[in-house]
Amino acid sequence: MATTDLASPSRLRSWMLQGLSDMGRSGGHTGPHAEPVPPHQGQRWWRVMCLTGVDYFSTLGYQPGIAALAAGLLSPIATIVLVIVTLAGALPVYRRVAEESPHGEGSIAMLERLLSFWKGKLFVLTLLGFAATDFLITITLSAADASTHLIENPHLTSTLHDHKMLITLVLVALLGAVFLKGFLEAIGVAVALVGLYLGLNVVVVIAGLWHVITEGHVITDWSSALTAEHGNVFVMIGVALIVFPKLALGLSGFETGVAVMPHVKGDTGDTEERPAGRIRDTKKLLTAAALIMSVFLIATSFITTLLIPEKEFESGGKANGRALAYLAHDYLGGVFGTVYDVSTIAILWFAGASAMAGLLNLMPRYLPRYGMAPHWARAVRPMVIVFTLVGFLVTWVFDADVDAQGGAYATGVLVLISSAAIAVTIAARKAGQRNWTIAFAIISAVFLYVTVANVIERPDGVKIGACFIAGIILVSLLSRLARAFELRVTSVTLDPMAERFIRDIASRKIRFIANEPDQRDKAEYHDKIQQIRADNDMPEQEDFVFVEVTVLDPSEFEAGLTVRGEVLHGRYRVLTLESSSIPNALAALLLHVRDTTGATPHIYFEWTEGNPFHNFLRFFLFGQGEVAPVTREVLREAEPDRARRPRVHTG
Repeated sequence: MATTDLASPSRLRSWMLQGLSDMGRSGGHTGPHAEPVPPHQGQRWWRVMCLTGVDYFSTLGYQPGIAALAAGLLSPIATIVLVIVTLAGALPVYRRVAEESPHGEGSIAMLERLLSFWKGKLFVLTLLGFAATDFLITITLSAADASTHLIENPHLTSTLHDHKMLITLVLVALLGAVFLKGFLEAIGVAVALVGLYLGLNVVVVIAGLWHVITEGHVITDWSSALTAEHGNVFVMIGVALIVFPKLALGLSGFETGVAVMPHVKGDTGDTEERPAGRIRDTKKLLTAAALIMSVFLIATSFITTLLIPEKEFESGGKANGRALAYLAHDYLGGVFGTVYDVSTIAILWFAGASAMAGLLNLMPRYLPRYGMAPHWARAVRPMVIVFTLVGFLVTWVFDADVDAQGGAYATGVLVLISSAAIAVTIAARKAGQRNWTIAFAIISAVFLYVTVANVIERPDGVKIGACFIAGIILVSLLSRLARAFELRVTSVTLDPMAERFIRDIASRKIRFIANEPDQRDKAEYHDKIQQIRADNDMPEQEDFVFVEVTVLDPSEFEAGLTVRGEVLHGRYRVLTLESSSIPNALAALLLHVRDTTGATPHIYFEWTEGNPFHNFLRFFLFGQGEVAPVTREVLREAEPDRARRPRVHTG
């Protein structure tokens, strides 16, 4: 019995952390969007388009209804504005992102390269917060809309009408369960779903246009009401521009399109450094998806506005969150309508799967590199549980309401698109492309306006985004604090002079002096040796090698260590190191020397003056401060055996 009791937690832990050892290996990462292995064994671009299309095209399930609520009779005109912004703004931006970041990192990686130190890390964490908002709200909003289609089906509405929250939670839980079992993105399933869904929408659009044409009074009634309400075409365009930010959900899908780039096959001559074929085909993917979606957006907004009574779009109405399904049932019968509902539910649920895959792909790209994720966060399954629980919370907060979540979703989408526009503007400027710089700057201004207008109109989005940002930053800093004493050096390399110093001193007692370089003159090294001898009561004949660490970027977490040796003033041997943290660099050097020589090295410090807590904060943020005790603590965690642990002396 005891053996079974012990084995079960072990098996559960192994299952939960499966794949953990593979995380962080050079050349890639794990997760649903990990690069195909071997490289370039991907899929044709149009098949990968369907993978991103389950997110992008599925917005047809709720976008026409949201447009009707936001713009009323002006919905078709406002949608045309949306299409213009899509084709003339978002599409050129993300075609450039694909060119600048061809391995799926997206605009966040482009902006990360522009900023260094902690400001760069905090900026990336902020963007990750909005990305989390985008993807998580995609999961919950899609599940809520899927449950709406299920409940409003005429055959099920009486049975399921009061269970929308429960159904949405079950769909989110089912999504999490699929990923816990082990999710392998099936592009073939995406192709089938997108093909079926778009085919059914073509039928609905044709039926709707047929009724608009055959019932001539519909167009007349709409144009008369539009003129009576807004006066002239210029007022209509002005109002459409004002309400356009509310339609921003129709811009979703571009970030996912870039994220799936590694799955695009490209050309046989592509390399990871120059994947020209992958870039070209990804541009085709983005362009085709944008054109297809633009046609559907204009057509569906037109027929839903003209054929569906305005009151049916409102909360509780039969077309609320399911305008096209309403037309499918009304004009094509219950059987076709039910088939349409099933296809919509399937693609909306699969859109949630794509969003979950995006989350599991995005977070491991950054947080582990920053040391800002707990150890278990490198594994997929624990993160699936975390994201699923957050999805439950978001669903409960928004009461599984599609309209209520629209603001938060739009905010996440618009912030990411705005950041992408700014990133490509900077990239064009650095490349000396004046015309493109001006064009992208104008596009950036448009998206920034839309983002600000959306935040003012629907502040819930930025509030939710702020919650995600605060949560990510808090968890990240706590994780970095908890992992502060890890040995974060991935490798140690000595140049020939440094190797000679170690080889020479290994024949005696290996003694290092940790020195903070100042003037580096003869007096500095002479006085330091005299101080160490006096503090530790050591005889004159003891031999020392100085070790000096220069902190480069203290916000970095893991890196290799290169050790260089030099002789100063004809007699003082000095090892120079560059690292993000002085204690970690010293500990890594001591352990490397022990392993290569078989002897136990000693290192000598002087106590750091000042408040210990203040010095620890200096170490945490700037990689220096309380050097002696932190070096000893890093060694203690890295080497549990006290007999084999390098010796730390402080005087």
